[in-house]
Amino acid sequence: MTMLRKIFAVVLALGMTVTAASAATEIFNPRSKTWMKYDPKLAMRYYQMKGGVPEDFKRQVVDFRTAEKPGTIVIDGNRHFLYFVMPGFKAIRYGIGVGREGFGWAGIVNVGRKVEWPTWTPPAEMVARDPKAAKYAGGMPGGPDNPLGARAMYLFEGNQDTIYRIHGTTEPWSIGLDISSGCIRMNNEDVIDLYSRVQVGAKVIVLMQGAALYRGV
Repeated sequence: MTMLRKIFAVVLALGMTVTAASAATEIFNPRSKTWMKYDPKLAMRYYQMKGGVPEDFKRQVVDFRTAEKPGTIVIDGNRHFLYFVMPGFKAIRYGIGVGREGFGWAGIVNVGRKVEWPTWTPPAEMVARDPKAAKYAGGMPGGPDNPLGARAMYLFEGNQDTIYRIHGTTEPWSIGLDISSGCIRMNNEDVIDLYSRVQVGAKVIVLMQGAALYRGV
């Protein structure tokens, strides 16, 4: 069993028991360091009132010192940033939403495939715990209401699908929160931009919580 599969096993073993009762209705706000009930309608109104995406999470080019080659993706879930490495110690930084408690993971994977307006097929575990997902057990066609958003990059370990994706979202107000079931979510405008830059086979580094292997500014 590889290190990444060991991490997946821990996520499944802990996540399904610790979060099944409450994680579907609560999210962790990293700014206030508190758990809060998640009401999409209230979140949308707050998002609109604040003028959309917070400045920190808007797409921007930043200084980024790393030995990784251009085209690599580095994901810092602690700070809710995804970095696309560019030449000259620069990177494009995007705001992201990441896995809620019990659903976080770390490892080195690759972009196995890319899909525009992807079909969403919830995994069996999600179907079992979420009645809303159950009706789409056979797959939900791509479109503006699809939770995978406008684009998806499927993360593989070697030739094996990890079940995790970098994808768009119908809930832009969730960027910056610990809210997903392990996937990396982005605003649709940002995921379209990233999709246009990333090559199939690109290296994706998902940092462990508390890691300080890279310096993103």
